[in-house]
Amino acid sequence: MRRTEVGIPFAAIVLAMLPAVLDQTILATALPVIARDLGALSDVSWVVTAYVVAAAATTPLWGKLGDRHGRKLLLQTALGLFVGASALCAASQDITQLIVLRAIQGAAAGGLMTLAMAAVGDLIAPRERGRYQGYIAATFAAATIAGPLLGGLVVEQASWRWVFLVNLPVGLIALAALALRLPAPEADREERRLDLLGAGLLAGATTAFMITCIWGGSRYAWESAQILTLIGTTVLLVGALTVRERHAADPIVPLRLLRSRAVAVASSALFLGTAALFAITVFVPLFLQTTTGASPTEAGLLLVPAMLGITVSTTLSGRSIARTGRYKRFPVAGLALMTVALLILAGLAGRASQAWTGAGLALFGLGFGMVTQVLVVAVQNHVERRELGVATATTGFFRALGGAAGAAVLGAVFAAHAGARASESGQALGPALRADVIDGVQAVFTVAAPLAGLALLVVLFLPEAPLKTREEQRTAEPPPRQAARVAEVAR
Repeated sequence: MRRTEVGIPFAAIVLAMLPAVLDQTILATALPVIARDLGALSDVSWVVTAYVVAAAATTPLWGKLGDRHGRKLLLQTALGLFVGASALCAASQDITQLIVLRAIQGAAAGGLMTLAMAAVGDLIAPRERGRYQGYIAATFAAATIAGPLLGGLVVEQASWRWVFLVNLPVGLIALAALALRLPAPEADREERRLDLLGAGLLAGATTAFMITCIWGGSRYAWESAQILTLIGTTVLLVGALTVRERHAADPIVPLRLLRSRAVAVASSALFLGTAALFAITVFVPLFLQTTTGASPTEAGLLLVPAMLGITVSTTLSGRSIARTGRYKRFPVAGLALMTVALLILAGLAGRASQAWTGAGLALFGLGFGMVTQVLVVAVQNHVERRELGVATATTGFFRALGGAAGAAVLGAVFAAHAGARASESGQALGPALRADVIDGVQAVFTVAAPLAGLALLVVLFLPEAPLKTREEQRTAEPPPRQAARVAEVAR
């Protein structure tokens, strides 16, 4: 499509992703009220867990289905399922209903994010995707900032049920825009049977792994029978999945795709970089509240420098990529900045200051904004269009796993250094708690910095191929069915 034709379809794609982004940030402020109305606080944690696990477990399947049957149809299906589940979540009468519906909502969210990012690849030439990924990042940053504030306002002025109902108008407008303006490129109609067994094994392995990360060290000790059983289950399912994918006619995650250096490097870097990100999103608000006296709202607002840094760097790097066609320099520079920022925050932890912490967060955001979206562009540039969905889903899948692993590892580090008092009332313990939290957060930053540094070493091996313009892509890339026939003849 010409640039003048892209605006409205692209806006429809962003609008389709927006409910999944807003949902998590808005919900956070409503959880205590939900616990009071429907169940205990220990039960309500599953409201978040069910969503996160379902989203990660279904992401590769959505990507594969989009490649086979067309991303527009599947994106509309995922968005319709998300909107419907949101309405039912708002009507939940007990905590069990809400948890089940949140799992359905999470499964739909996995499709929204993956299919929307792949649809951008259908809509926009590789050379210009970085620019548009910057627009997506800016929208997400704004949603991340506005979400908790909007959630608090909704809960205070109306009811926690409106936290889910706000998804309906946004989702319905996005559905109409997708139906009317998003083009539907010809899909690669695959005649081979879908690998449902592989999809089941992958979903089971992902679920076991993520629950291990969520429960390990918190609900159960790492050496407990429950956690060891989950670890063993994960290993067995991964082994069975590997055997299955080697022999499946049309595997859910083609192993040859993982052997591509671009996909392997990008997935590894995203896993490590997202794990390091959790040092910021999870522990900085706690650190600021306990050590500088910031209120929960103030602590949330103090994350704005990181969001602004992400917006600025993603936008500028996207424009540079569109102008030059070069992208590797950006994740290299971004991960270097992330590593430096985490080391600075670790050094400053003992001298808590909102101003210096904000400066460190801005530096981290500037770095992170040059990593995720650019690596997605790099992966999409190295695969054929008929595998765009599964390749994009693979990067999203490893990003989700990195988040779960990061939360588990960094949470264990914090607990080991902060001690039991850090989970108690901060006002009651005063200076003693402050010292414990500083020690714990400093250890978290110290561990997260090498994770970002390792991601930097990995991304040095990222291959760089010139990004195609619209004209180059149109002349160089055959239609999907023709490409499939060419590949079949070659085999």
